[in-house]
Amino acid sequence: MENPATSSNKKGLLAGFILLIALSAGFIALISILPFGGGGSEKIASIGKDKIGVVEVFGAIMTAEETVKQIKEYANDKSIKAIIIRIDSPGGAVAPSQEIHDAIIAARQKKKVVASMATLGASGGYYIAVAADKIICNPGTLTGSIGVIMNLMNVQELMGKIGVQPMVVKSGEFKDTGSAFRPMTDREKKVVQDMIDDVYGQFVAAVAKGRNMPEAKVRELADGRVYTGNQAKNNGMVDALGGMEEAVKLTAQLAGISGEPALVRHEEKMLWLKELMSEKMAGKFDWLLNEVAVHKPGVYYLWSMN
Repeated sequence: MENPATSSNKKGLLAGFILLIALSAGFIALISILPFGGGGSEKIASIGKDKIGVVEVFGAIMTAEETVKQIKEYANDKSIKAIIIRIDSPGGAVAPSQEIHDAIIAARQKKKVVASMATLGASGGYYIAVAADKIICNPGTLTGSIGVIMNLMNVQELMGKIGVQPMVVKSGEFKDTGSAFRPMTDREKKVVQDMIDDVYGQFVAAVAKGRNMPEAKVRELADGRVYTGNQAKNNGMVDALGGMEEAVKLTAQLAGISGEPALVRHEEKMLWLKELMSEKMAGKFDWLLNEVAVHKPGVYYLWSMN
């Protein structure tokens, strides 16, 4: 026969275990509905209000998948009345910039999209912006830098000094074009320049269409230079001057929203954990990510002072 004291201990342990599970489930449920961190108040305040989805494009643009996913989600969400693309970027790789640009174009078939630039909306950042219905930036925002860049280097003399002699076996004349171990031939330079010109033409065409501007006018502006927000406004590259608050007002007006809208950001629920584990640290290394972008092989819609 079981000892009453032992039976009592087992029941106590079982009750404690059940209580622990209940508390854990309650905690999980709590953090799933309370958006701790930067976006929390926006989530709670969204009850009964028209919503605007905010998609952030920060830093060098090297991938597009997550940004495109967010844009599509907001475009298909009937509770979201409009979208703001918040940009603080020097640009980046050509293909991801084009993918985000095209996702914005597609989203505009369903709702209004406004591009809002923070400190920087240059090159690929501007390429993305021109897909929106309207562009707004601060007077001191740096934007423009319409152009294409490919960074190459030649270390042939250095290799010679340390006694290294590169040897290449290739299948065609242009297979190692851009090699760091020898100068480019004139024929190679033409091949690369033709490629750059083609990608540049794609940028010019996107700006001309997005800004309803003649290509000749775009080419006058598209010599690679950056412009302040004031300058961009004066030459027709942006529609209005202002920060995020003004962007929200403009977006609400375009979408026919009366009163103050609620801003919805992606994955707000776990923003506090995301910041703790990644975002706060990642921001300190943006300069490093930009340097990697500059020196990774490829053609870029990227503003760089290097």
